[in-house]
Amino acid sequence: MDKDKSNKYKIMHSAEHVFAQAIKELYGEDVKLAVAHITEDSFSNDSLWNIKLTEEDFPKIEKKMQEIIDKDLPITKREVSIEEARELLKNNSFKLEWLEQFVSEDKTITFFYTGEEYYDLCKGPHVNSTSEIRAFKLMSISGAYWRGDEKREMLTRVYGVAFSSQEELDSYLLMLEEAKKRDHRKIGRDMDLFTFSDLVGSGFPLYTPKGALLRRLLQGYVEELQTREGYEQVWTPQVAKAELFKKSGHYDKYHEDMFRLHSHHTEDEMYLKPMNCPQHTQIYASKPRSYKDLPIRYTDFAMLYRDEKPGELSGLARVRSFSQDDCHVFCREDQVDAEIDRALQMTKKILSTFGFKYRYRLSTRDPKTPEKYLGDPQIWDKVENWAIDIMKRNDIEYYDGVGEAAFYAPKMDLMATDALGREWQLSTVQIDYVMPSRFELEYRDSDGSMKTPIMLHRAILGSVERFMMILIEHFAGSFPVWLSPVQVNVIPISSEKHLEYSENVVKTLRESGIRVEIDSSNETLGNRIRKAQEMKVPYILVIGQKEIDNNSVNVRLRNGETLGEMSLEDFSKRVMEKNSEKSLDL
Repeated sequence: MDKDKSNKYKIMHSAEHVFAQAIKELYGEDVKLAVAHITEDSFSNDSLWNIKLTEEDFPKIEKKMQEIIDKDLPITKREVSIEEARELLKNNSFKLEWLEQFVSEDKTITFFYTGEEYYDLCKGPHVNSTSEIRAFKLMSISGAYWRGDEKREMLTRVYGVAFSSQEELDSYLLMLEEAKKRDHRKIGRDMDLFTFSDLVGSGFPLYTPKGALLRRLLQGYVEELQTREGYEQVWTPQVAKAELFKKSGHYDKYHEDMFRLHSHHTEDEMYLKPMNCPQHTQIYASKPRSYKDLPIRYTDFAMLYRDEKPGELSGLARVRSFSQDDCHVFCREDQVDAEIDRALQMTKKILSTFGFKYRYRLSTRDPKTPEKYLGDPQIWDKVENWAIDIMKRNDIEYYDGVGEAAFYAPKMDLMATDALGREWQLSTVQIDYVMPSRFELEYRDSDGSMKTPIMLHRAILGSVERFMMILIEHFAGSFPVWLSPVQVNVIPISSEKHLEYSENVVKTLRESGIRVEIDSSNETLGNRIRKAQEMKVPYILVIGQKEIDNNSVNVRLRNGETLGEMSLEDFSKRVMEKNSEKSLDL
């Protein structure tokens, strides 16, 4: 974690302790603290309440929090014995459960004290004093099961934010207001892009014609570039036997988050696939390979499925069915650098098309939990250092993401910043020695010996669903021309006098490959123009007698700007140029 994020994390963590202290002082035995969740962006507190807490109680709690902060209480760390810890936590079954887990994992037991009276089982880190929390706000309330287990207690979760200055808090609240306007669920509904159905099930998006077109445009763009670079598209089934995932290692790690299928005709344990890589190994293994065949580059947009918990589902951001622009390259060790450079350059081109700024995160092992990772630790050391060399050679800004590695390989994860300054993980590149070895993949080398290929995992957009969500909110639905489901809306002033010419305009534009609709409804001209603007259509053509007489069109942009009268040929050329150039401008 970089220095700025580390400081934000400390402030959030310390603010959660102040919140916990405040509710204990205010409500005493009516609340039992359970667990905190901290990131550098927010904090939340899960507790068991004997009374109903609502957002109307926030001002009272915030007042008490401010009193604690104003006391400038030191926040200090103390290492305690197991016996002392059990005594300190004897009245809190939730904290005792955490304690016994830490004891079983042979972890050092530490408490953090705020002043001398409030303490909590915690590993930190924190700021030195409560006065370093200079601005905070409680945001919302939701329910949460203890330890995410629906068979355990239902707790009340309170979300909050904290900052080192009031200006930062004000900026954050303004960003939240803008984010509400850009919420992809609302825009997706208003623009008729996708929907959900209780009969289909939570987390399974249904795409309308416009939304399905947007998906195809995104996938088509990636496939076009991949084909130029020598990638070949494959297609794999959405179902596989459990043995495949046991062999890859995914079963032990993820089978509780996979959809299991029941067959009337076989006893095989079957699952909907949550990722493509294990099946791609079987295409590679389907025939003998030579060093001359490598590299082999497979891409796959097949659907994937993951059994996400209901409380974690959120529009297109977290779904149960999705597809990825997956690519797996099987290559020799001496080909790795060139293949990764190729992938990084493709990623750079695609991300610049959407106008995203980005940096990379080097996602490595957590040295405290080596049991989470498969493979030889020396190979891990080699690949992590290799990834650093690759990013330095490509002059890539990156930061460390300790503990963010996949269980089989470190990752070079691209973190993109959207129009609101929010950061999202999109593409990833991974150098994998583990899976080819587990599947016993081979190729015959130039000296006749059999060797194991290296498997490179690569995605650029990542999940298409999640990328659509990011794009919708990044552009607030005002997509570039090439991505707009409807690029032109033709509006005849009079459906009697101007309809025939307007229909000819539509026909001509469609023959040029431009996506166009006509609105000849009985609504007023102003309402029809406004409706087209609300649907974020890039170009609005108003057709009256003057345009018919001059064989022209009158062009308006969705932002209200007018380009005025131009020939249909010039207008058509303009749209096609914006389309082919993948321009961000109208």
